[in-house]
Amino acid sequence: MAVVTMRELLDSGVHFGHQTRRWNPKMRRFIFTERNGIYIIDLQQTLTYIDEAFEFVKETVAHGGTILYVGTKKQAQEPIQEEAKRIGMPYVNHRWLGGMLTNFQTVSKRLHRMKELQAMESEGGFEGRTKKEILMLTRERTKLERVLGGIAEMHKVPSALWVVDTNKEHIAVNEAHKLNIPVVAILDTNCDPDVVNYPVPGNDDAIRSIAVLTRVISAAVIEGKKAREERALAAAKDAAGDSQREEAVEVAAKVEAPTEVAAKVEAPAEVAAKVEASAEVAAEAKAAEDKATPAE
Repeated sequence: MAVVTMRELLDSGVHFGHQTRRWNPKMRRFIFTERNGIYIIDLQQTLTYIDEAFEFVKETVAHGGTILYVGTKKQAQEPIQEEAKRIGMPYVNHRWLGGMLTNFQTVSKRLHRMKELQAMESEGGFEGRTKKEILMLTRERTKLERVLGGIAEMHKVPSALWVVDTNKEHIAVNEAHKLNIPVVAILDTNCDPDVVNYPVPGNDDAIRSIAVLTRVISAAVIEGKKAREERALAAAKDAAGDSQREEAVEVAAKVEAPTEVAAKVEAPAEVAAKVEASAEVAAEAKAAEDKATPAE
């Protein structure tokens, strides 16, 4: 079954690009035609690139990776937040804080401060403070939650980025490149395809277009999580099988042990038989010697 159909892309307006006077010549290969001063994106190519992006995201998550959803423009804020929360991935949908990736250690300290303020409020830590102090602490918490709330549970830099509008999110894209973090992004006709590892040609301005393409990435994340669980289950079964085989070997060794002991117990009898045989041979030799000696 297809990840998304041509009809769904058409209905969501994914094929509408920017005005012909606002374009990046590098996007020429993704453009199907021009209509009424608007570039029309080749959705056949979009479907192909969607499949590639889907497989990449799926495998990344299957191997334990995380995808950071980034979309701070007004049209992207809601679908980015909804989809990221639905599948349990980190997101940034308001302001990209400079150094969020390249200076993650400092960002982690701000995250710690945010959680500290949240705990203070929930556990009655504001008691005994003046109204002004409480107001300042509340404002600080609100500001931190607005900027960092989506990455509260992100304990390390992500494995990849899903970006809506690479022009607006150029700081995030640049930071990802510095850390060799792959970027999967919607590419409108005014974008630079060279800054994206896994491009998805499409409309990055319409809410419906952003929503349908973000849902595709979310579907890949879900598939990746399923694959990860299946691999973990298979590994557990293999480990259990190895353990059972080791136990079987130990049991077999214990069963063979009495036989070896019995063999060792029989050894003296064998020695006695050999001694008796030697005595008989000696007696026969003595008798032969007596016969050979003449009587006096």
